[in-house]
Amino acid sequence: MKYKKKPVVIEAFKYDGDLRGSDGKYYVPDWAVDAYEKGIMHYGALKPDDPPCELLIDTLEGIHHVSVGDYVIKGIAGELYPCKPDIFEESYELYDADF
Repeated sequence: MKYKKKPVVIEAFKYDGDLRGSDGKYYVPDWAVDAYEKGIMHYGALKPDDPPCELLIDTLEGIHHVSVGDYVIKGIAGELYPCKPDIFEESYELYDADF
């Protein structure tokens, strides 16, 4: 059997290495700020001796690393996960609500 993915609208932002500007204000979506403040998205280390400067997301499948340039997606059930830019750009296009 073959299956086709149902069209869904998701929210996402492209991670540029930070969540706040030099003024200390968040410039990511409110849902990302909420996830960060609840500890779902957090900074940590990839290796025990490294400083905690890598963005990580706690998911049902475990902890996922977000690289600079990755997209952080909020799925249809509110779940968050990272997506590599090439996969994101192949899979998604900008949604125009007026379309």
